Amino acid sequence: MKKTFYGVRSALMVAGASVLLAACGQEEQAEQAGAQQQQEPPPRPAPVTEAARQDLPLDKSYSSLLRSDNEVTLVARVTGYLQERHFEPGEFVEEDQLLYSIEPDVYRATVNQREADLQSARAEFSRAQRDAQRFERLLNQNSVSRQDYDQARADLGVAQANVAQAEAALESAQIDLDYAEVTAPVAGMISLSEINVGNLVQSGTELATVTPLDPLEVRFQMPQNDAFALRRQLREGESIEDIRASLALPGRDGEDDQSLQGRLDFLGSRVSDTTSTVQASATFDNPDGEILPGQFARVSIEGLKRYGVFAVPEIAVTQGLMGPQVFVLDDDNRARSQTVSLGEVAGSWQILRDGLEEGDRVVVGDPTGIEPGTAIEPQPFDGNADQVVERDEQEQAAQDEQAQGAGAEGDQSSDEEGDSSQ
Repeated sequence: MKKTFYGVRSALMVAGASVLLAACGQEEQAEQAGAQQQQEPPPRPAPVTEAARQDLPLDKSYSSLLRSDNEVTLVARVTGYLQERHFEPGEFVEEDQLLYSIEPDVYRATVNQREADLQSARAEFSRAQRDAQRFERLLNQNSVSRQDYDQARADLGVAQANVAQAEAALESAQIDLDYAEVTAPVAGMISLSEINVGNLVQSGTELATVTPLDPLEVRFQMPQNDAFALRRQLREGESIEDIRASLALPGRDGEDDQSLQGRLDFLGSRVSDTTSTVQASATFDNPDGEILPGQFARVSIEGLKRYGVFAVPEIAVTQGLMGPQVFVLDDDNRARSQTVSLGEVAGSWQILRDGLEEGDRVVVGDPTGIEPGTAIEPQPFDGNADQVVERDEQEQAAQDEQAQGAGAEGDQSSDEEGDSSQ
């Protein structure tokens, strides 16, 4: 009986200990859960948008070579000695300004001779015309033979042909006289003279070059994708003259970079089979003549569009283990990384070639401090990527300023403690 009592008491003690341990375990688990809840930060507010395709304008730049659209090389059209030069090399010449004289007196004398020949031919034509009229009256009176009349009409025809020949010779001589005095076909800056005064000039000899400096033309090669996108814009109602262009050149001797504003005026109609590009050209006003043809520069085409693309503010893209990534939200508003393929940059927007689907909720703010699993409190996004970048830059500047202030206070406290110890 006594053994039974002790066995029951031992069992009760073991059961009580088990209950006590279970209670302690539950209490410890509750404390750990509470601690985890206290350690987990609240959801981080961040602007979020649903991925959707959109049309974006962007600026593209291309290497180019400046040239003068109306540059002219002066070539002698007559033979003779270069008698006089009427300009100084490197100066600005006006249109129709006299530049060279190539023995104009000789060609003027030829013109005078041809004028005299024309007067003689006209006089002969008048005599033959009177003879033909007289022979016609006599023929009606049967006073001359038919043969005499036909001869008079033939002489009239020869005289008329001589007049035409004399007129043509005079016109040719006048042309040579005009060519003997070389004038500027366009206004612009003239080069050094290729021929000195007194030398014999042959027809076809190059004399100098006149280069207009305003406007300037820029020819460049546009990748076929850009050309196709631009043609789509033109088909949808835009005019090629509405496509603005800018030209940037590095400054010289410490000066600021130079730039010109212009417009696109030509887009080619075929793709090069060697470069897969399309030729284009733009025109730029250069009123001061400070920029010269022959310079290499980069021309930017403004407002070139990309149609139906996914894009996020450039600041929202970060580098992950698998490459470029953005953060998207799951059903619990927790961030997860999504690897993406990058395309072109359109201002503050980064175009994404792959990685997003319609409806994905993308964090479009600064991803600093966000990790996979971070709780996010979605904030509305108004579509202004510039504003997002500007706001994040302001917040970062404020944090840096606060950190610098805290560091300064810490240094001051350390100095005060050092003074007290002394």
